[in-house]
Amino acid sequence: MVDTTPRTIGLAIPLLVLASGIIATVGAFLGSGVLGGTPIAEAAGGWLNEDSTPLAPASAAFRIWSVIYLGLLAYSVWQLLPAQRRSARHHALRPWAVASMLLNAAWIWVVQLGWLVLSLVVIAVLLAVLGRILSLLVHTGAKGWAESLITDGTFGLYLGWVTIATVANASAVLGAAGFDGFGLPIAGVASVVLAVAALIGVAMAWRSGGRIAPALALSWGLAWIMMGRLDSGLESTGTAVAAGIAAAVVLGAAVVFRWVATRRAGPEGIPVARG
Repeated sequence: MVDTTPRTIGLAIPLLVLASGIIATVGAFLGSGVLGGTPIAEAAGGWLNEDSTPLAPASAAFRIWSVIYLGLLAYSVWQLLPAQRRSARHHALRPWAVASMLLNAAWIWVVQLGWLVLSLVVIAVLLAVLGRILSLLVHTGAKGWAESLITDGTFGLYLGWVTIATVANASAVLGAAGFDGFGLPIAGVASVVLAVAALIGVAMAWRSGGRIAPALALSWGLAWIMMGRLDSGLESTGTAVAAGIAAAVVLGAAVVFRWVATRRAGPEGIPVARG
């Protein structure tokens, strides 16, 4: 369990969080190719393009990053406020938040350098960090709607999206290495991977008591994989159907586990998540 004893800290670490949020956001803006240079979709040999592999989401899916970066900036400012500087929850969260934002920036520049295999290592570590953040948030609980939205909502979306981004990144690495799925039908191999992604989403919903933000972001990515396989240069009806089913399963699991957690709520009506 996370220690919830109130404590007051100075500004040094909260300012480091703010600096990390700025670095992640500015790094993403510069690394995206908006101001020139190579867009992410064209970097690393184009293996992260929407038509590169059967598990690549359509380009519209990446709009979610705007919401995530806005949330990270909001959190970076929120945790500077006096009440959050006295919060044991934020005291425990800050190092992991910094790690997640710096890893985000690192991933962008590793891709820009064309180091596709290393990019998979970076995003896998980022996914593990975000999993740890979810665990911290579940075990401490938000105090008020603002905290729920800014902290839990932001990092929930972040985790859900990075989960499907890791799947796409791994698919890109395997594609670049010439992996052909052991000669099996591509749609069949993709469907197995999508089923695993859906199981991860179900596990997150179970462990978090049905938190909706991770499920929304993960199902968003799965839905855009579906759209990409229906209308792109790499069409696959079988993969599209599998992605659509996976998205529905992830959302359905979140609703069910949220209902179960609410039924098991304590005296104050706060849902009880599994530990």
